[in-house]
Amino acid sequence: MSQLVTGAGAVASVGEGVDEVFRALCAGTSGLGELRGFDRERYRARHAYEIDDRPAPGADLPGRATEWLLRAVGEAAAQAGLGEDLSEVPVLVGTGLRELRSAELAWRDGTPFDIGRLHFGTALRERFRAVRTHTFSGACSASLYALALAADLLASGAEDTVVVAGVDTLTESMYGLLDRVNGEPPDRVRPFDRERRGVLMGDGAAAVVLRREEPGAGTGAGTGAGTGAGPSALGRVRAVSMNCDARHVTAPDPQGIARAVHEAQWRAGVKPGDIDLVLLHGTGTQLNDTAEAVAIREVFGPEVRGPLMTAIKSMTGHTSGGSGLLSLIVALESLASGRVPPTLGLAEPLPEAEAFRFVRDAARDGGDLRVAQIDAFGFGGVNAVAIVERADR
Repeated sequence: MSQLVTGAGAVASVGEGVDEVFRALCAGTSGLGELRGFDRERYRARHAYEIDDRPAPGADLPGRATEWLLRAVGEAAAQAGLGEDLSEVPVLVGTGLRELRSAELAWRDGTPFDIGRLHFGTALRERFRAVRTHTFSGACSASLYALALAADLLASGAEDTVVVAGVDTLTESMYGLLDRVNGEPPDRVRPFDRERRGVLMGDGAAAVVLRREEPGAGTGAGTGAGTGAGPSALGRVRAVSMNCDARHVTAPDPQGIARAVHEAQWRAGVKPGDIDLVLLHGTGTQLNDTAEAVAIREVFGPEVRGPLMTAIKSMTGHTSGGSGLLSLIVALESLASGRVPPTLGLAEPLPEAEAFRFVRDAARDGGDLRVAQIDAFGFGGVNAVAIVERADR
């Protein structure tokens, strides 16, 4: 059973709002900059994809992730016609680290921080009167895990509408951890390139409103008013798969990823040849890119040369728990417009991905794009894959 996406919101280092973010990505705009939130002299890597909303370099503020989440949810809810009252709608939030940066500031600098705001329910209640809020920490696939749970709520008839969101911000502890495990300090994220050096984190939040599609009801796609089915749909979520292969704490398992892709396509009732676009996880790390490429090549087989493929982390950095949902929103925008953002910095694809139809250097007109696949894979083998289609299908 499909679900309609009736609203979307996004905040990232490249822009504010879905339209601005998508235009920036299609223009090849990168959010990369020198590290601002904390002392970059302590690390080998000196760059990140940060949202530049601090008063000055090195002067960090608590609660920034919460603020982005509220803005993304507000944009999505407004577009879906829900307004500011979500008292009757569950809100599911996927995240990797919640408000850990605020906790770091409290511990290091004594910056006041209410531990009750480590999760996002308090702020969502205050802003939107949201009563049923759930925060899921599923590493880098967290927001697609939240999307899968929302789809289940709708398919079971338990809910008519669900808000799904994802958010994360840079933390000093995670930045330091990644700085130690990268063999060489990366100066940018270069997904699937042979000379990739590793991942750099990015700030961001994304949200969608998911609504159960009643049989026989129109979507109102492109009309601005709907056809008796509420607000116009931005697209459909055909299926979301998720698994945890638990093979390794950090190293991805190509077979676990392949199983997640197989299941998503099976649940959606599509074959590899039906996929027109793939939004790859593409972190720019040695292990992740190779594992994802091997899995995609295995699942798609001779059809692997068919779909266009891109990896937006080359411009947004790795937005962690929110990255899957941000890619999903970009996929919906690409299906609606026919435009696909590029993968920046991809000079020579790794051998396992040489057959892929990467969009490189500049955005590409993909023509009649109908169905897209979105990948999101996290630590511990936490894998999620979504299949979406254009609203007028």
